[in-house]
Amino acid sequence: MTDRPVRVRIAPSPTGEPHVGTAYIALFNYLFAQKQGGEFILRIEDTDATRSTPEFETKVLDALKWCGLKWSEGPDIGGPYGPYRQSDRKDLYKPFVEQIVDAGHGFRCFCTPERLTEMREAQRAAGKPPKYDGLCLHISAEEVTARVASGEPHVVRMKIPTEGSCKFVDGVYGEVDIPWDAVDMQVLLKADGMPTYHMANVVDDHLMKITHVARGEEWLSSVPKHILIYQYLGLEPPVFMHLSLMRNADKSKLSKRKNPTSISYYTALGYLPEALMNFLGLFFIQIAEGEEMLTMDQLAEKFDPANLSKAGAIFDIQKLDWLNGRWLREGLSEDEFAARVLSWAMENDRIKQGLKLSQSRISKLGELPDLAGFLFKSDLGLDASSFAKVKSTPEELVEIFNTVQPDLEKILEWNVEAIEAELRAIADRMGKKLKVIVAPLFVAVSGSTRSLPLFDSMAILGRSVVRQRLKVAGQVAASMVGSGK
Repeated sequence: MTDRPVRVRIAPSPTGEPHVGTAYIALFNYLFAQKQGGEFILRIEDTDATRSTPEFETKVLDALKWCGLKWSEGPDIGGPYGPYRQSDRKDLYKPFVEQIVDAGHGFRCFCTPERLTEMREAQRAAGKPPKYDGLCLHISAEEVTARVASGEPHVVRMKIPTEGSCKFVDGVYGEVDIPWDAVDMQVLLKADGMPTYHMANVVDDHLMKITHVARGEEWLSSVPKHILIYQYLGLEPPVFMHLSLMRNADKSKLSKRKNPTSISYYTALGYLPEALMNFLGLFFIQIAEGEEMLTMDQLAEKFDPANLSKAGAIFDIQKLDWLNGRWLREGLSEDEFAARVLSWAMENDRIKQGLKLSQSRISKLGELPDLAGFLFKSDLGLDASSFAKVKSTPEELVEIFNTVQPDLEKILEWNVEAIEAELRAIADRMGKKLKVIVAPLFVAVSGSTRSLPLFDSMAILGRSVVRQRLKVAGQVAASMVGSGK
């Protein structure tokens, strides 16, 4: 393995807004490749056909480019081991799955979703971890052949050793020992012919000659499955490195339910990519006090993969703000600062669309800041008085925000039409008039009862900013319950 040219990859799934955790893992791989003189590859893992969308793929690519990361191979630029999108590689996986089945290491499973649900519920009720019970392992070869020939839906699962444990050395955690009885008989090929993440991951890493796999620690428990697949195929596994998860200050997992996690949120609020990468890069290096402000090249120079911490990486927003302030003051000339401000204001056509909506609503230009300024604010400063002109009770406000927030997450393509349709549907489901739903959202999004049209404003601000503003408004509304306000 050490004699092979270093090749690492980032393999995001385009199923939602690009997460800062993706940038965190991508940066590690990028710095590793820079340090080792290797190649950094981008691959799109879209085996989840129901949630993956071209819009989210574009957002992933744009976000990573904004971060300043450059890849030598990927779906946008091609390369010698393409295609670099799993949905375009569908025909590559089945022969590997058949090889595993033919060698007796895999089996066809005809269990229905209903049976699997009942099985898992019974296991949970008995206090056992849910995993496949091996029913279809005992079907005869003749019956399997007949059921497949009849067109009966089925998946392919991998066999798991019944004794012992999987021992391997992780680049961060060192020696790891996971009992085989803790490992499930993973589905390798779904009924629709698409591979699962685990199967596609191994095959793609092999075909793309990936030498080191660096990813979040949540994947550590999946390593035994991946090592088995490599063994069943007679292939050499890469070196695994599992990085500590980014966490909130209270050590809880970084989650959009608690804090903003989308890269688009930080771009919208005017954070510099240099500052965000600087902030994330500090998790991977050792520095003395006063050395915090570092460029990408300086991060790569100080990067030492042999000296990584297993302690959780704390996403301290105050430290990020401090670093961003330093970059604004010390990292940019006056001309560069002006250029960045203009670029930020024009991001996603924000200023153009804002002015378009404002033109018919003002009598002089001096009214623009009050009318459209919310499009550029980091914090609206909401409090109970903000909702004084909204007729709903605090309890009704809480109900509206608690309903709207998760329902808006269901929107696949974030645009005016989809937002309006979803809010109208929410009003119908709640048995309320649309204006009752819209009134508090107007305040939550713009901070005012007089502003630009709500649906357009939400589309311009973007999903991640709207999510955070609704969360803050919901907290304000909750604080009003029982207070008489």
